[in-house]
Amino acid sequence: MDRTVWLFVVLAMGVLCLSLAPACVAHDPDEDLLGEDMDVEDEDLDMDLGADDEPEDDHDTPAPPKTPPVPKVTYKAPEPMGEHYFAESFDRGTLGSWVLSSAKKEDTDDDIAKYDGKWEVEEMKDSKLPGDKGLVLKSRAKHHAISALLLRPFTFDTMPLIVQYEVNFQAGIDCGGAYVKLLTQTPELELAQFVDKTGYTIMFGPDKCGEDYKLHFIFRHKNPKTGQYEEKHAKKPDADLRTYYTDKKTHLYTLVLNPDNTFEMLVDQTVVNSGSLLTDMTPPVNPPAEIEDPDDHKPEDWDERPKIQDPDASKPEDWDEDAPAQIPDENAVKPDGWLDDEPEYIGDPDAVKPEDWDEDMDGEWEAPQIPNPACEAAPGCGLWKRPTIDNPDYKGKWKAPMIDNPNYQGIWKPRKIANPDFFEDLHPFRMSAFSAVGLELWSMTSDIFFDNFLVTDDRNVAERWANDGWGLKKAAEGAAEPGLAAQMMNAAEERPWLWVVYVLTVALPLVLIFVFCCTGKKKSEAPAAAADYKKTDEPQPDVKEAEEEAQEEDMSSADGKGDGEEEANDESPADKEEVDGDKEEEDKEEEDKEEEDKEASVEELEDDVLRRSPRNRKVRKD
Repeated sequence: MDRTVWLFVVLAMGVLCLSLAPACVAHDPDEDLLGEDMDVEDEDLDMDLGADDEPEDDHDTPAPPKTPPVPKVTYKAPEPMGEHYFAESFDRGTLGSWVLSSAKKEDTDDDIAKYDGKWEVEEMKDSKLPGDKGLVLKSRAKHHAISALLLRPFTFDTMPLIVQYEVNFQAGIDCGGAYVKLLTQTPELELAQFVDKTGYTIMFGPDKCGEDYKLHFIFRHKNPKTGQYEEKHAKKPDADLRTYYTDKKTHLYTLVLNPDNTFEMLVDQTVVNSGSLLTDMTPPVNPPAEIEDPDDHKPEDWDERPKIQDPDASKPEDWDEDAPAQIPDENAVKPDGWLDDEPEYIGDPDAVKPEDWDEDMDGEWEAPQIPNPACEAAPGCGLWKRPTIDNPDYKGKWKAPMIDNPNYQGIWKPRKIANPDFFEDLHPFRMSAFSAVGLELWSMTSDIFFDNFLVTDDRNVAERWANDGWGLKKAAEGAAEPGLAAQMMNAAEERPWLWVVYVLTVALPLVLIFVFCCTGKKKSEAPAAAADYKKTDEPQPDVKEAEEEAQEEDMSSADGKGDGEEEANDESPADKEEVDGDKEEEDKEEEDKEEEDKEASVEELEDDVLRRSPRNRKVRKD
């Protein structure tokens, strides 16, 4: 690529970086979905209008322009519009129909078995929407359980199921869950005794412990033959879920189950996992039609060896199994100066026995060993031994070569039989009806914010509820979000190594600009001169080259003339006249040649100027 193009690219990148630096708030397309229900207030509007009504004073210094205030999104509680089974926004400021569990967890120490974790209805700590309240898990390292009845039980038939709610990990999350349980409709269901073993139909929502980020979707499937329930887990999402747990923003979690047995899991209205209840659950809904016979056993004479040693092979007579792998090198010679009588290590002469040394308890004291100083200048000390080398006659233990096993029968497997527990449920969507929504959680982090629960069978109702609730929060968070420069500074405070990236990002374009602008081959003088002549469009000779040639010729002709004059003084008048005539002819020829060279140079410059002239290009184009 041409150097000029590279320079233009670098400069464009620099301008782009500078243009992105000012703090600004980008337009969020989700804000358009809020419709007329979202109001925007400008706190400084009345102040600005009041200032405009005051009389202007021409002598006063004009006030500097004010920075436009950040729009403030006002909150309006969402209202379900259409068919729904449950909707809760907590904006009344009370738990309302929610029931706290007073039960104890079984098989757990008494000091932590009780569901005594605290719940509160309050605003978020860093709320961008004053008046927006939610259900907050307040305790850490405690069991929490709370639930509420639906308006009516949900029965799986011909309509889809949409479960939707919001979560904000205000303090992050170390280890804990924020999933919701849809409690199965049974006569025994008692919300005040809600525990971990209470029957549920579906469990859905985020869960995290350590570096394992999960988004659960579990449904309990009833075996039509035994009547027992078995949990079926959806496959793990391929999407990276880490951001949803660490950014301290409100996220919308949605589960959609369709009558055709398909499901979708969405976060912030984006699908992160999908599949079929028949093929994408573990363990699968339907058991295999055949299983391995548990009573079948491998015969004792079954041969699974694909290769065996050749029984007809015999060890060669010259095979020596006792030959060592290494032998002393007979060609090695002891180095000169080797000190055979000096030990490699000696006792430290400066060491002193400790005063508390007890020979009865510790044994006879010996000075610690140090390298022998006498061996430092020598090639070695102590008994010299020949170095070892590989034994060329070494063959090792003889083994018969391997051949194909003529009796090989393959890997044994038990025979297949019909599965006595086989059944085929082609409609796993038809799950057990549920009649309540519950949160049964253990968390090592407090202040988990829940809001805007919805259970419905109408997608339009769910989308409208999401836009009026979560969409409003997202718009408010986006309006208050810092600009690009502030985000970069905050990121560098959390990850100091980003400073290196920032420095390189700024320095690299500067280095490239310096390289492209200040280095490279210098242009020849001729094009510059041609450019100068082009300004007048008048043909000009190559002055510099012509002057250099003229100076050289004048010097050579002057030397020749001086020599000729000295010789002429010694010659006769007739010879002198003849020499002068020849000299004049030579000078004339040289002058003619010089004029021709100048004319040729001028003609070349004229042609070059005419070729570069815009008028000449226009003529050619015509």
